[in-house]
Amino acid sequence: MKLSRKESTRRRHSRIRRSVSGTPERPRLSIFRSQQHIYAQIIDDVSQHTLAAASTLEPELKSKLASGGTRDASAEVGKLIAQRSLAKGIQQVVFDRGGNLYHGRIQALADAARESGLNF
Repeated sequence: MKLSRKESTRRRHSRIRRSVSGTPERPRLSIFRSQQHIYAQIIDDVSQHTLAAASTLEPELKSKLASGGTRDASAEVGKLIAQRSLAKGIQQVVFDRGGNLYHGRIQALADAARESGLNF
């Protein structure tokens, strides 16, 4: 039986989350990708708090971008999440790609976050 794309992504995500967990010293950079937007959060799983967040829905990015579902938009979100986390003193994170394959928009966000100073 062939699984739907959504079901495959959900299963991959649950497999990843078994081994990836954020700590106060090294929180988790969680990515969610929809058709039209991309979202990133820095999460401390021990205290269950979101420490920083960024998405293509934010007014400063939305006015600058033609579409939220492109690699360029993902790179901008990566830069923004890195700036926000570095401002809070977070330099090391664990990358959680959210069950998505590491290419395209996910890779663009990760590369931009690394270039902006985030280590993972």
